[in-house]
Amino acid sequence: MSNRQKKMLFEKQAEIAKAIAHPLRIAILDFLKNSEQCVCDIAEHIGSEQSNVSRHLSVMVKAGVLDCRKEGLKVIYRLKCPCMLDFFTCITGVLKQRARESRQLLTTL
Repeated sequence: MSNRQKKMLFEKQAEIAKAIAHPLRIAILDFLKNSEQCVCDIAEHIGSEQSNVSRHLSVMVKAGVLDCRKEGLKVIYRLKCPCMLDFFTCITGVLKQRARESRQLLTTL
């Protein structure tokens, strides 16, 4: 892979990271991990206004993280690549490691 191709890849990866870098969006992804859901159920589950949730969903659809389809008057959303959730498992591992290191530091004081 050329340097130019790598740069383009990194830019696309950053776009996806930006699209999921919000607490409500992470909550939405977590809610969608087991099944597809309509925007009304997503909004109720995460405790936010449907219009606000729709804006967040739109960002993630545009980035290719989510897919959607119409079912009558409802719009149904699903994870396009469920492996996205592995990223959050990794982040949780980093947080746990940081907590262990902080505890160790505090015990040496």
